[in-house]
Amino acid sequence: MLNKNRLAILLISLLVLVGCQTSGGSRISGSAAEIDRDVDYALQDLYASNPAAKMLARKAKGILVFPTIVKAGFMVGAQYGRGGALRVRGRTAGYYNSVAASYGLQAGVQSFGYALFFMNAAALDYLNRSEGWEIGVGPSIVVVDAGVAKTLTTTTAKDNVYAFIFGQKGLMAGLGLQGSKITRIYPE
Repeated sequence: MLNKNRLAILLISLLVLVGCQTSGGSRISGSAAEIDRDVDYALQDLYASNPAAKMLARKAKGILVFPTIVKAGFMVGAQYGRGGALRVRGRTAGYYNSVAASYGLQAGVQSFGYALFFMNAAALDYLNRSEGWEIGVGPSIVVVDAGVAKTLTTTTAKDNVYAFIFGQKGLMAGLGLQGSKITRIYPE
């Protein structure tokens, strides 16, 4: 009985997330200028706190930045980020949302930002071709933590996509399986 209740909660949560995430042609409130401003500040903070990110930025074909992601959960979790921007050669090439669900031993609320550094044209093309890129499907991703950052150079950077998580606030504890989907949006 308990497993059926958990499954029901998971399915309801996923339906809510699907309802929040519309197709790739969605319009959002807020302006492109506001998103670009938030992304500029987020990149400045990331580069100031992590020299490896600044070094990778010089070689990246594109950088997708989500200044604010909010994650909450108790057994079933969800996270949502609205207003990310893809930068190609320093200019905004598109705007995106991120939505994810997770199930497992977890509890808490947290906000953070993340940036995905696309290191080759094939990885960047995959983002542009897909109708909602699911992390874990497609190009391989390396999450850069303090240990990886210490040994990362432009010659050792051989993976398709590098992810940096920054600006963490709040507390989220636990383990879980997660699926994250990134979808193109069109701000006003």
